[in-house]
Amino acid sequence: QVQLVESGGGLVQAGGSLRLSCAPSVSIFSINVMGWYRRAPGKERESVATITSDGRIKYADSVKGRFTISRDSAKNTVNLQMNSLKPEDTAVYYCNAEKGLGPDFGSWGQGTQVTVSS
Repeated sequence: QVQLVESGGGLVQAGGSLRLSCAPSVSIFSINVMGWYRRAPGKERESVATITSDGRIKYADSVKGRFTISRDSAKNTVNLQMNSLKPEDTAVYYCNAEKGLGPDFGSWGQGTQVTVSS
């Protein structure tokens, strides 16, 4: 089981930026799919952005053009740069590492709260 340690998050005003980082216990390039998911109060979990080991990236339509997922090989982290944040981005954000069978079959981080005030 891959261990994931998340950092970043916090409180920011609308239009601001935050950066989330996820550090796995193994090389990021050995993980088939890494991604960021979020769950807002009263809503279902949503996929925000994913990146595969060969660099393919997917974003939720709601964050395209505002969020960027990337890998930092020097720090062995997967990062989520979030710009132009909106109140509707408020949620607990979770990092996930999986083998390509779906996030529920992978490992999850502890979650980090992102709150965007209007």
